Order: sequence, then structure tokens, then C-alpha cells
Amino acid sequence: MANKPLICVCICTYKRPFLLRELLKSLDDQERKSLFDYYVVVVDNDRLESGRRVTESEAATSGTTIRYFVEPDQNIAKARNKAVASSQGDLVAFIDDDEIPDSRWLLNMFESQVRFQTAGVLGPVLTRYEEHPPKWLLKGRFYERPSYRTGYVMPWWSTLTANCLLKRTLYEENPDWFDPKFGSGGEDRDFFRRMIARGYVFVWTNEAPVYEWVSPERMKKAAMLKRALLRGKMVYRSQKGRPDKLISSLIASASYTLGLPFLFVMSPLFGFDLFMKYLIKDCDHLGKLLALFNVDLVQEKYIV
Repeated sequence: MANKPLICVCICTYKRPFLLRELLKSLDDQERKSLFDYYVVVVDNDRLESGRRVTESEAATSGTTIRYFVEPDQNIAKARNKAVASSQGDLVAFIDDDEIPDSRWLLNMFESQVRFQTAGVLGPVLTRYEEHPPKWLLKGRFYERPSYRTGYVMPWWSTLTANCLLKRTLYEENPDWFDPKFGSGGEDRDFFRRMIARGYVFVWTNEAPVYEWVSPERMKKAAMLKRALLRGKMVYRSQKGRPDKLISSLIASASYTLGLPFLFVMSPLFGFDLFMKYLIKDCDHLGKLLALFNVDLVQEKYIV
């Protein structure tokens, strides 16, 4: 193939140099069957450039071209926009800095894209725990994400950029990429929502999983509740102008809050996972209600 398609693999990273190193190593031996070429763009969202040394070290020994950029403003949407602006080629892949693909990941994504000829394909993110999690967390499946059959047309509310391959023309035709108002998350789902509304189609490919590391810090109850509050704030921003959604959240939050003491007392019988499930749901709705009044209980932009 004289003019093989070129894929740019984009990684946005923030203070995860050890995980970033493992990801870059895994990207060095991706199978291609001579069907395409690829290279890697790393965008460090840490103004202190905590990922520079690792990236430059891997770039010096890797058989794959790796380019390093910095987005000093701590905002995931701006980091993604920097990655897109720095990319070249026919296709743009996104993978998170706490994920590891197998050697056929990019090949399977590419072959699905060729097969379906859509604006992009999305794949599964499977969980790996850095240490054994508590029983209630496993029972509640808090870090298990939904999966679909290959070829399933994705609704916007099920989309994510943690594992995707998109046509680069998608960005050339639309100047409004990832909205910086979603600086702490939700920018990817908002992007897909707008693209699907314009008629673009994205499908699922179940043959190209990546594996997400869940650290002990992310297993802590406080971290899970903070993530729910942030998630609620992001959902509020995407639903502005929908007072019915706020009314639903008010009713849901009140109901969950009234029922939580009972679930806690009965957790030896029903299971602590059930209590945590509804406490997280409560925080999701509470995050939306607090965002209405510009109240931020969570000061961190990223909960890692």
C-alpha cells in the first residue's frame, strides 16, 4: 500500500508518569499487518510537566514516533483539543493514561472502522485492580462498564473517549471540538452528543478492549462520592435549559436521602454495596442541584 492510512494515537495525561510509561511501552509493538502507520501524541495537562521525562525517555528507545506537548491550563477539554490540533493523518485514536491495550488493539479498531465506514468506533474498557478490592465494591460492580455487540450504533449517553478511533475529518468539518466548560470531565460525552445530533454515526467494536488500572485511592468511598458530585455538575452543564431534569433530580435526591439511613442500618442484611449504590446516585443528583447555585463541594478538578 503506497499511501497507507496514518493514525495518531492521542494520550492526555496528568501526574501519572508510571502508568504513562507502561502505556507507551504497550503502544510500541502494535500489530498492523502493513495496513496502516501510526504515531503517538502525548499532551501533559500538568504545568509542571511531570510526564516529560518519561515520554522523552520512551521516545528515545521506541520504534514508534512519540511527540510531547503541554497544556498548562488544568482542563481535560483543552488537553484533548491540544491533542487534536497537534495530530496529523487520517484517523485519531484516544486512550487514557491509566489504560493498557493488547498488541492487536489498534489493528482491531482499524479493521472495524474499515468494515463499518462510520465516523468512528468505540471499544470496551475492562477493569484491572492494582490490589484486591473490598467485597462490597466487587459485588456492586462499581467499576464495570457496559458492553455491546459489535456494530451496535452508540447513543450519545453511552459514549466515551477512553477507547475510540475517529475519522480526523470529523474535526476538520467541525471547529467546536471539546468544550472547555467541561474542564473536569463530561467533555467527551458532550462532543459525541453534538456530533450525533449532526448526523454522524459511531459504532461499538467488542474485539478491541483496553484494560483500565483502578488504584487503591479510587476504591476509597470518599473518592467515589467526589467523582459522583463532579459527574453531577458535568451533567447539569449538558442539561442547561432543561428544568424538568432539575425537578427530577430534586425528587430523586430527596427520596434517596430519606432512604439512605434505612439502607445503612440494614446493610448487614442487604449488603453494603446497595447502600453505596444509592449514596452515589444521591451524590450524582446532588451535584446537579449544587451546580445550579454554583456551589462546589469538590475543589479538585480531577479525582484520580
